[in-house]
Amino acid sequence: MAGRGTRVRPHSHTTPKPLLPVAGTMIIERIIETFARTLDRTITEVVYILGPDFSKDIKNTLEEMSNRHNAKATFRVQETALGTAHAVSCANEDLKGEVIIVFADTLFDSKEKVSVEDADSVIWLKEVEDPSRFGVAVHEGDTITDFVEKPSEPISNLAIIGVYYFKKGEDLKKEIQYLLDNNVTGHGNEYQLTDALDRLLKDGKVFKKATVDEWLDCGTLPAWLDTTSVILEKENHSFGEFEGSTIHPPVFIAEGVTITGSEIGPYVSIEAGTTIKNSTLKNSIVQHNASIADSKLDNSSIGNHAEVSRAHGEIHVGDHSILKQN
Repeated sequence: MAGRGTRVRPHSHTTPKPLLPVAGTMIIERIIETFARTLDRTITEVVYILGPDFSKDIKNTLEEMSNRHNAKATFRVQETALGTAHAVSCANEDLKGEVIIVFADTLFDSKEKVSVEDADSVIWLKEVEDPSRFGVAVHEGDTITDFVEKPSEPISNLAIIGVYYFKKGEDLKKEIQYLLDNNVTGHGNEYQLTDALDRLLKDGKVFKKATVDEWLDCGTLPAWLDTTSVILEKENHSFGEFEGSTIHPPVFIAEGVTITGSEIGPYVSIEAGTTIKNSTLKNSIVQHNASIADSKLDNSSIGNHAEVSRAHGEIHVGDHSILKQN
C-alpha cells in the first residue's frame, strides 16, 4: 500500500488509494472479504506496507478494519519505492510460514474456493485479451512452468493479477534478499517480485494456478468509477424513498444520506452524511459528508466534506474543497 496513487488524485492526496470506497466498502476491506469467502485458510494477521508519511488516522482505520475481521494489524514502512520485491522485503520479519501477498489496488473474485494444498506457491491469474500488457504465467494443467513479463509472442493469456500465496514465506524472503544483495533489477531498474518467483520456480518449487472470474482495476479515476458500476450492478443494494426525488438503480446510498428534489442514478455511490439538493447525478461517486446543490454531474467523484454547487458535467473534487460555479 506504499504507493502514492497519483492516478486517482485529487482523492489520494488525503486518502491512500486502497482506502477509497467502492459502494460503501473500502477497496482493501473488499479484498480481505474476498479471501474470507474464497480461501481455504483463515486470515489471522494483516501486515500493511505503508509509505513513510501515512498518518496515525490511516493506521487507526486499518486497525479497526482488521479487528472487524478478527485479524491482528501490523504496520511496516517502505521509505523509498524501489519495486515490488523491495516493497515485500520491508516486511521481512513477517515472512514466516504461510503468507499471502496482495497489491491492493485491484479487486478480484472467484465463484470457487481456492485450495492451497499440495503447492509451494499459488498464483492468482485472469484470462485477458491482450497478454502483452501484463506479466503472464505459462502452465501445464494446474501447474505453472514459467513466468514471462509482457510477452511479445502469445505464449499465455493468463495474466498475473498481483495476488500470491507461499507455503513458506522464508523461501520467498531468501530469494528477494538475493535480488537485493546482488542488485538484480528488472523493469524500470527496480527490484521485481517476478524475478524472485522465477528463482523459486527454477529451484524446483511447485507453483499452482488459481483463476479468478473478475479482476477489476481501481488504479485510475475512470477505472474506479467503472469498477464501482460493476459492483453496483452485481450487489443490487436497496435504498429508501427521498423527498421529491427519483432514484434509478443500481445505486448505493448509505444510511444518513439526505436527498431532496434530485434525480440519482444509475451507477451512483453516495457515502454516509452527504446532502444532495436539486441536483442530477449519474455514473458518479460521492464520499462522506459532502454537500451538493443545484448541480448536474456525470462521471464525477466528490471528496469527503466537499461542497459543490451549480456545477455541471464531469468534475473531480478533493476532500474539504469548495466548488461554486456561476
